[in-house]
Amino acid sequence: MALRAGLLGVGMMGRHHARVLREIDGVELVAIADPGGDPHGVGGELEILPDIDALIEVGLDTAVVAVPTRFHEEAALKLAAAGVHALVEKPIAHTLDAGRRMVEAFSQAGLVGAVGHIERFNPALQELRRRLEAGELGAVYQVVTRRQGPFPSRIADVGVAKDLASHDVDLTAWVVQSDYERVFAQTAFKSGREHEDMITITGRTESGVIVNNIVNWLSPMKERVTVVTGEKGAFVADTATGDLTFFANGTIPLEWESVSSFRGVSEGDVIRYAFTKREPLRVEHEAFRDAVLGDRSDVVTMEQGLRTLAVVEAALESSRLMETVKIG
Repeated sequence: MALRAGLLGVGMMGRHHARVLREIDGVELVAIADPGGDPHGVGGELEILPDIDALIEVGLDTAVVAVPTRFHEEAALKLAAAGVHALVEKPIAHTLDAGRRMVEAFSQAGLVGAVGHIERFNPALQELRRRLEAGELGAVYQVVTRRQGPFPSRIADVGVAKDLASHDVDLTAWVVQSDYERVFAQTAFKSGREHEDMITITGRTESGVIVNNIVNWLSPMKERVTVVTGEKGAFVADTATGDLTFFANGTIPLEWESVSSFRGVSEGDVIRYAFTKREPLRVEHEAFRDAVLGDRSDVVTMEQGLRTLAVVEAALESSRLMETVKIG
């Protein structure tokens, strides 16, 4: 019997959730709610309900929360009280206290609470994680991410740190399987808004990996790149295209001295891997479904989502204080 799923919010992201909920096996989208109506016409045969209370009244097993961040806590707490498993879009909440209340509510109710950190489900990063786990890079030294592009007018309630940098914090900690230990960050406010539109985070994980996250809404070019450098070379994952490339440290000496001094580390083979590239949102929904059914799953838990928010908040604090902040 299919899980009865509801969707709160059918804006830019919610419309994609609606499509995927209708496509995956074992799930039936039975209700949609959005106080703003149905701007993208995704309701189909379903009535657009006015709020989370009306959504819950339909009778649900699971729900997706895809409304602005400041509304996450209220919706999630009502879903937990009603016994409904929830997938909440990232970031988990607008404040750490709100996130903690959400974690506690779902834990006490024995429900699956998940956060939509979708980059973990990107095929390039999933392949990268598998290869790191298999030891193909040896010891990991450094992770650098670049997430740059034009300003999205749809984002009004948070800055680039919570909206975009949270992706990179989560994926970095997941890729190296180690949480951030300390961060130093700098922000800029260039577009006349109350929230930052540029942030760089320099940090270190508990395992000793050096981290650098470069994020902004000020670039005319869109870039989504993760570079993991280690003992045997470097992996470059482009999450916009789903491509993964490996640059191996070489064992062949370069006899042409000027080229050798320019290129530094000796060159090895360059491999661009071929692998199945499934839509990340579909893989994320399947992981959430499997977690609800009690199967093994790589779902991003609310606890992990809260940890990511704590790192982002620490980075914002660091930028205000202009000093390094240790993650509590």
